[in-house]
Amino acid sequence: MTADDRTWIKVSPCASIPLREGRCVEVDGRPIAIFHTNNGFLAVENRCPHRGGPLADGIVSGTTVVCPLHAWKFDLFSGASTNHPEAPRALIVYPTCIDDGIVCIQLPEGDAPGEITGIDCEHRDRPLRWVQRRLAPTSARVGSSGSSAATALPQTERPEGKGYAPQEL
Repeated sequence: MTADDRTWIKVSPCASIPLREGRCVEVDGRPIAIFHTNNGFLAVENRCPHRGGPLADGIVSGTTVVCPLHAWKFDLFSGASTNHPEAPRALIVYPTCIDDGIVCIQLPEGDAPGEITGIDCEHRDRPLRWVQRRLAPTSARVGSSGSSAATALPQTERPEGKGYAPQEL
């Protein structure tokens, strides 16, 4: 089978992927990140080979993307890591074309439909936990009798300089 014989798979309207951003689509069970760069649309697997980070959520600069989890940087043409050249594996790169305003991709030759591309190690990061501030005692809260917004904030949280006016909520 030659590249001309393979079928292009329509995946997303061009207008739905803003310039210098990425979007994730799933084709035959494969998560694929499609990026709109100044050089056109480029597609790679959506899982960072380091820890499985979602590359579609990464920062796009020129023809590279930075993984949002650990800042591994990948070239979108070759799939190789530019800041970790010792990486054992590059990203799978998918050929792209535009057909009537729709981004189309081709799956790699020889891959069975529905097969999911694996990663070298499973994701082991701890989930983010949001930090919640402890509330001030009831007598010092905004809106309680005799207090103002300025007294509700600890001294370290009051902005210094001109233009600061405490507001009641």
